[in-house]
Amino acid sequence: MDDELRQLGSRLAAGEESAYARLYDLYAARMFAAAFRMLGRRADAEDAVQDVFVSLVRSRTALANIADLAAYLFVCLRRSAGRVAQGRPADAPLEHDPPEQADEGGSGDERAARLRAAVDRLPAEQRDVVALKLDADLTFEQVAAVLGTNPSTAASRYRYALAKLRQMLGGAFTR
Repeated sequence: MDDELRQLGSRLAAGEESAYARLYDLYAARMFAAAFRMLGRRADAEDAVQDVFVSLVRSRTALANIADLAAYLFVCLRRSAGRVAQGRPADAPLEHDPPEQADEGGSGDERAARLRAAVDRLPAEQRDVVALKLDADLTFEQVAAVLGTNPSTAASRYRYALAKLRQMLGGAFTR
């Protein structure tokens, strides 16, 4: 995958349309999931992801020099999510279920809803680490690059987030 991403960066910089399609296929779902966790609204998450892909096209020549394209995408996403969040009303209601991730019933519904609500109550820095680690499937090194910190700090925030989630959920959260 690393070789493919390096080649993809060069192809993106050259403006190859198929490279953008491949990048979208590889990362759009994870980007949406992370943006949704950060922003709490489907429309906002979609806007943030779209903003990233538009900006990639506009600044494509810089993409050939990116060492870690996955981390770069999520740095861009985090910045975009921040801009989207600043532009919405403070009292905008949050959603708890992106439609494609909602359960169809059963006992998993209640547990998933409790987990989502608990994640929403985490401090932003911990919620972002959870989004980047679980939703985006990034390594701690990549999470650290996105957050502008070091891998140890990213891992610590993740551990603190999991501990808070366990406490909020009465030990029911085991991942």
